[in-house]
Amino acid sequence: MHPPDHDIRNRLMLARLPAMPQILIKLIEMLQADDAGIPELAALIAKDAGMTGKILAVANSSAYHRASRVPGLEQSLVSLGTDMIKTLVISESVFQTFNSFPHSCSADLRAFWKHALGAAVVARDIARATAYPQVEEAYLAGLLHNVGRLALLAAAPREYGVNFMARDDADLCAVEQRTLQITHTEAGAWLIERWNLDSFLADSVLYHHEPVERLEAAHALIRIVRLAHLLVHHPESAGPIAAMAGYCGIDMQDLDAILKGAARQVQKAADYLGIDLAGADDVPALPAVNPAAPVDPVQARLQEEMRNMMLVAEMGQAFARQQGEGALLEAVARSARILFDLGTTVVLLQDPARQALVGVAAGEQQGRLAGFSIPLNRGGAIAGAAAARHVALLAPGTQPLGIAEEQLLRILGTEAMVCVPLASGNRCAGVLLGGVAAWQLPALHKRERFLLSFGGQAAAALEAAGAEHGAAQRQIAHVAQEYREASRRVVHEVNNPLSIIKNYLSVLDDKLARREPVVAELSVLNEEIDRVGQLIGGLTDVELSAAGCGAAADGAAGAVNVARVADDVLRVFRATGFIPPAVQVLVRMPDGPDDPNGIDGDADVLKQILINLVKNAVEAMPDGGRIEIANRGHVVRERCLYVELVVADTGPGLAPEVLANLFSEVKSAKQGRHHGLGLSIVHSLVQKLNGLIACRSGTAGTSFEILLPARRGNTRPAALPVATMDTTQE
Repeated sequence: MHPPDHDIRNRLMLARLPAMPQILIKLIEMLQADDAGIPELAALIAKDAGMTGKILAVANSSAYHRASRVPGLEQSLVSLGTDMIKTLVISESVFQTFNSFPHSCSADLRAFWKHALGAAVVARDIARATAYPQVEEAYLAGLLHNVGRLALLAAAPREYGVNFMARDDADLCAVEQRTLQITHTEAGAWLIERWNLDSFLADSVLYHHEPVERLEAAHALIRIVRLAHLLVHHPESAGPIAAMAGYCGIDMQDLDAILKGAARQVQKAADYLGIDLAGADDVPALPAVNPAAPVDPVQARLQEEMRNMMLVAEMGQAFARQQGEGALLEAVARSARILFDLGTTVVLLQDPARQALVGVAAGEQQGRLAGFSIPLNRGGAIAGAAAARHVALLAPGTQPLGIAEEQLLRILGTEAMVCVPLASGNRCAGVLLGGVAAWQLPALHKRERFLLSFGGQAAAALEAAGAEHGAAQRQIAHVAQEYREASRRVVHEVNNPLSIIKNYLSVLDDKLARREPVVAELSVLNEEIDRVGQLIGGLTDVELSAAGCGAAADGAAGAVNVARVADDVLRVFRATGFIPPAVQVLVRMPDGPDDPNGIDGDADVLKQILINLVKNAVEAMPDGGRIEIANRGHVVRERCLYVELVVADTGPGLAPEVLANLFSEVKSAKQGRHHGLGLSIVHSLVQKLNGLIACRSGTAGTSFEILLPARRGNTRPAALPVATMDTTQE
């Protein structure tokens, strides 16, 4: 055990080491979530006065400032671009952290900062070249890779003061281990772990002196920081650098290009942060570069165009994330105010008939804009800009303005305005109007292409939002139509049991008057009332299916006896007098040990099928005839076993036009709102039983042949399409 005063770990615990700045922790969370937009970054940075001042100072420097006005924070962020913002925030946060270490103010940190910034720049460029997804994390890891040296200086200034200025290599680690029993890599990893960062930052710091051969399969961030450390601190180590480059998957030529631009980036970052690197050349420096050449105006213009394209693409992604037209229009107006330094903004959209531009009631001007309209066929500067899809810069005295333009200037409360068409392809969705000062018009004229691109992104987002709204409306209409059709089916089917109930009540009344037993009649009434409830309950299945909660379930599978169901149907019809005396009904159901009448299905569904078919057959023979319900035994179809059930009549047959749409919902010659649905319902009920149905019709009559899955062990056919057969009987 070492004496307590030499236990550096205890002294690290007791030292007042700074915590990670909250702004940096929040920024890292944003970057990991990959949703750091300009408004979110502005809200975060505004909480730190020092950071806000730094951003404004850089944005107003000669490298970025173009106008005579000092822009606000959001305009400054747009001017700098997302990448520069992230770099500045990370660097400034770490700079504040380093400078708040005890004894750091008395130490010369220039060489330390030069190496830290160098490792950060190189690590970031390596991350980009190797497609590492968290580029900012690599930059931060490079900045922090030697933070352990500051921690050791704070905890043991007397013992470590000389070593702090020593060359950062394996010999330094050996001295640290011998004198303090801890290396700066271990101290740095320990400190970062205290900051509770959810990443491999601590590991990249811990292993940045590890032998190269051990890192071949290490995490990508560890390999990136190790390679950056070698390039910055040990550029003469050709062998380890080549090996580490191979592990990272980067060519030496790419590394050379990274190093050539590193020194300038380090100096630029130091200038922005206010760090004086003069006198830091007593340690190995990064490769020297030639002084910056004069800026080529054409090149500068090209760079600005590229930057504008990237900003427009970013705006398009931001617009696509908005939910609803209102939120989208608000995002468009807000983005336009930030990007182009506009005052009040107004949006006019084309009406559905595409005859006029109408005001969108939003914000403080909703009362005045609700009834505002500009006809497109009467000319005017705004209507012309929308028709020609070009930017219009409008100000009194520079061109004639109509009443509508003068009204809008008063609404905007400015002396001039810019009109940006929201045009995508050949269609103009509307215009965005922004209030500006007259002196801003020349600068906006130079940014006309940028304005048009912005309007195109906004129009594309509006079109997509409109398409989504239209799809939602079509879905609602589809659901409503399905519900209406289902309701018609239910009303049609409920009429059958209600007719039976009505007739049975009449029979019941007669029997009660004669004091005869009515048990059988009451049983039938109960069954039919239950069937009415089941039919109405079927609407719930339709609602669930239409709402996307799954289709209605098949009929409850079970053993069903066809002969018993047919007998129940005829008993009901005969007891109520529905079948007239002139109509003869024959039932042919075979008996046998192989259960020829057994099917898999639902007895209520089969009963509903037979009631519809028998009812149709009776109505087709007003002058009398014969109806036959027959079980023709087992049939094999496509290796599946069925029971063939036939319902035939001797009526006049079906007309060809009826046969052509036999199982469709067509209007029949019968009276009533819901006639013509019976056979379409039969068709769907047979499908519900996983069966097949066919029809033969001619002058000698009509027969419906139904194949139902036979009850035979686990033999159960898959649901098959219903076939229709038409054979004319002469």
